[in-house]
Amino acid sequence: MIKIITVGQIKENYLKEAIEEYQKRIQKYTSLEIIELKDEGLVEEEKARKLEAEKIEKYLGERDYIITLEIEGKEYTSVEFAEKLRNIQIESSNITFIIGGSYGLAESIKQKAKMHLSFSKMTFPHQLFRVILLEQIYRSYKINNNESYHK
Repeated sequence: MIKIITVGQIKENYLKEAIEEYQKRIQKYTSLEIIELKDEGLVEEEKARKLEAEKIEKYLGERDYIITLEIEGKEYTSVEFAEKLRNIQIESSNITFIIGGSYGLAESIKQKAKMHLSFSKMTFPHQLFRVILLEQIYRSYKINNNESYHK
């Protein structure tokens, strides 16, 4: 099972449609749950991260393999990411990805992670990033099942 905990909600229909499409594709390989949490908005940065961390923690299971999405995390190629996911699934049946809010993730959440993942040193809008993450998860399953997929 893959769970994505994300701070912030999708407003744009074209992004909702892309997310729904990748959810449908991924369901062929594993169950997928997306948990949207409210962004704390423009409060003081540390306070926002703390409040968001409290919400995130409610959805973390003790058996979850937690992967945080962070600019400071490790970057992988798509093939390396696919291999990493395959190996994690041998160890744990529950993989939880966490996408933080506008100010990123609280240190308490980062410390719970077994893997700190970065897709780029660039900053992406959270709504768009969710689509990118889902696409890479889908691509990983295609790679790991030796199925063709466009490059």
